Amino acid sequence: MDEKDLRTIIEQVLSEMNGSGSASPAAEAACGKACEAPANIEDGCIPDITEVDIRKQYLVENPEHGEEYAELKFNAPCRLGIGKAGARYKTLPQLEFRAAHSAAQDAVFNDVDEEFVKSQGLFIVQTQCDSKDTYLTRPDLGRKLSPEAVATIKEKCKKNPTVQIYVADGLSSASVAANIPDLLPAILQGLQNYKIDVGTPFFVKFGRVAVMDEISELTGAEVTCTLIGERPGLITAESMSAYIAYKATVGMPEARRTVVSNIHRNGTIPAEAGAHIADIIKIMLEKKASGTDLKL
Repeated sequence: MDEKDLRTIIEQVLSEMNGSGSASPAAEAACGKACEAPANIEDGCIPDITEVDIRKQYLVENPEHGEEYAELKFNAPCRLGIGKAGARYKTLPQLEFRAAHSAAQDAVFNDVDEEFVKSQGLFIVQTQCDSKDTYLTRPDLGRKLSPEAVATIKEKCKKNPTVQIYVADGLSSASVAANIPDLLPAILQGLQNYKIDVGTPFFVKFGRVAVMDEISELTGAEVTCTLIGERPGLITAESMSAYIAYKATVGMPEARRTVVSNIHRNGTIPAEAGAHIADIIKIMLEKKASGTDLKL
């Protein structure tokens, strides 16, 4: 629609409002002014609300002891001290909550990019789950490797390594992309410094924690370590855990697993977590124990 068409439409509307066949001079002048006015187009950027550090966010108006409260809040990323508008939440905290919830859903339902996995030098195997829906509704199938995965691991993995490390998507694909580039090399470097033999790392799609038991038996590893995505929450969707077990076997009690959790940029950062995991593995090999049997 050009300026002439717009002028015609406005004149027709004003004419109908005046009840006559032609628009008044004042209306024509207003029409011309409206058509000649330049459009005001904003070219700014909308702030990314997901980048707000909620530890520093204190929105209560006229608080008592506000500085003390804010100091306490800074120690934990909790949704406290966000204020209210009447009986409801303020707009910004509400939008932040919805954004965090959406990120958590994406982390669960999205798959890890296979090109990213390959770029980390990992080959891919899969459990007996054939889809994300099956993975979420049949946890038992996420603990068992598919026949193809068993054959691939036997073919490509080093036999009887001292330590076998692998990555699994778990319940957060986002955690794999966010942490593995720093976490896995840190663990491997730490174990190399301790002169500990490490098997061939790989990636398990639709993997649950307990699939490590079957992998331990297949590879013959003394210690097995899985780096797996944690169930996402409203604070972060990128948290990862490391489950480590000494001579894991299928059906063993959960108490035999040692876990390092909350590995993410706002928790235990990946590089530091990698060094810590390497230290734990070294102690496991020395004491030949894991889980509640291991006294760190």
